[in-house]
Amino acid sequence: MSGTTLTDYAPEVQEEVARVRAVVSDLHAELPRWGLVVWTAGNVSQRVPNPAVPDGSADLFVIKPSGVSYDALTPADMVVCDLDGALVDGTRAPSSDTAAHAYVYRHLPEVGGVVHTHSTYATAWAARGEEIPCVLTMMADEFGGPVPVGPFAIIGDDSIGRGIVETLRGHRSPAVLMRNHGPFTIGKDARAAVKAAAMVEEVARTVHVSRQLGEPVPIEQQHIDSLYDRYQNVYGQQPATTEGQA
Repeated sequence: MSGTTLTDYAPEVQEEVARVRAVVSDLHAELPRWGLVVWTAGNVSQRVPNPAVPDGSADLFVIKPSGVSYDALTPADMVVCDLDGALVDGTRAPSSDTAAHAYVYRHLPEVGGVVHTHSTYATAWAARGEEIPCVLTMMADEFGGPVPVGPFAIIGDDSIGRGIVETLRGHRSPAVLMRNHGPFTIGKDARAAVKAAAMVEEVARTVHVSRQLGEPVPIEQQHIDSLYDRYQNVYGQQPATTEGQA
């Protein structure tokens, strides 16, 4: 869809882009807030569905521009790309990780948000090429097992995206540690992916500290499965039901 502009899309898509620009701009503030990035590193994106093409191939996504300070970001600064990574709307160059985000959205249609950080502890595990073992109940809750390691890939094309998809497709974890690079996280939307980015840094730090004291005790798979099911399907506020309704 290269060469198209936002005005080529239906009014409802344009309205959703405006809404998502604000959401993505606000969520970028969460990365420095939780100590997940320094300077201009890292990025958040969110998919914008195009109802006219139900298979998702004509969806768009909103992402941070390249090299702009977090405290200077506004909704207007956010750029819009198609799923080939081509610029559809915006006055700035997209993030250097745009090709990776685009590849994820093309190949994992259930994903609505992608985040990349260089958070210290998660990136340290990535530098060692070692998965984070599931030794905490919060890991079982959030990740359903260990946090996996993806392959080494060079920035600039869709190599990183391929590694993310190959590692996370069919995996419970919403986070992958790309070898020698850092964590990428996915979610149903950008907020969920930001949460996963914060959580993967927390567990990376905690398991590292635990290892300084001795070898952490693994959790049995049956307990991991039970914890994951409870957290994903029961934990939190459930929708209220009215008598006589499902």
